[in-house]
Amino acid sequence: MTTKLHRVFSAALMAAALCACVATPPPPDPDHVPVAPGITLRLPAPADLGREVEAVQMVTARRNGETHVFEARLSVDKERLLMVGTDSLGRRAMTVTWRAGKVDAERAAWLPDGLRPENILADIVLLYWPEATLQRAVSGAKVAQNGDTRTIGDAVAVSWRGDPWNGQSRLVNSPWGYELEVRSVVVGP
Repeated sequence: MTTKLHRVFSAALMAAALCACVATPPPPDPDHVPVAPGITLRLPAPADLGREVEAVQMVTARRNGETHVFEARLSVDKERLLMVGTDSLGRRAMTVTWRAGKVDAERAAWLPDGLRPENILADIVLLYWPEATLQRAVSGAKVAQNGDTRTIGDAVAVSWRGDPWNGQSRLVNSPWGYELEVRSVVVGP
């Protein structure tokens, strides 16, 4: 390869590498998860739930006229949260482990790219963590709770029927146009 051609080729490679860096979005920040436009959640520790729990959940997600149903196994103790989700065929969709401020996830290749483990954790926290914890963790909106309903500004509404861990929970995210209905049953002691 001639020197001139080598320089042109090297410059082209460098330009492609720089474009790739600019085009790639920054990695997600699990410490500040967006839950709606202008509203973020600093993920609290699993211990902030205030209890240990093992639950089986049937989750129905609705968005843009589509409905998806999956099963989740959720395990929370003082050190970590583990969530394993399977689709209606029993295929593992995602495993999320949250420990010591770090989120690790294994995802099935067929899951949409926009489904981020940090946002799944944020929805779990909004559904189940105590109001006082959310008051400290949410930025950009007020958290209000009245009996079996909770709101995060005008953006997110949470409601429960019975005990959230042995009953039905619902989360509606109006700005992002999705709804989750979660039926939970505590398993084990």
